[in-house]
Amino acid sequence: MNIQRLRTTSVLLFFAALMSLSSQAMAKAPIYTSFFSDLAVSGYDAVAYFNESKAVEGSEKFELEYKGAQWRFKNEANLNAFKASPEKYAPQYGGYCAWAVANNDTAKGDPLQWTIHQGKLYLNYNADIQAKWESDKVNLIEKANKNWPDVL
Repeated sequence: MNIQRLRTTSVLLFFAALMSLSSQAMAKAPIYTSFFSDLAVSGYDAVAYFNESKAVEGSEKFELEYKGAQWRFKNEANLNAFKASPEKYAPQYGGYCAWAVANNDTAKGDPLQWTIHQGKLYLNYNADIQAKWESDKVNLIEKANKNWPDVL
């Protein structure tokens, strides 16, 4: 009986220790990357959204680190444009889904579900969420701006 009680106590202490981890330790990164990658925008070229009005995959040949994530670009010109002004090209809310941030949450941003509004790039989780975003983006941007970066 004492061994069983000791095991139960040990298990409870283990879970209590897990639960007591600070929120700082559990915070999300400022730039969304998938669990198994450190690529921002899933490896898509953030500058191409502005220059080509489409999602374009970046190349390993044109890569740089910014805010703890790796950013890829189609060519050297786009890499240099980003280097000169990353805040101009990086997606808002670190590439997390803009609709989720507006709703005080986070979700992955899909590089194929994007919008440029007033010179800023926004990503959304999927096509259904993007439709919701598009229907009320001015209001949602205002909400998301209030929630960011506290949602992390």
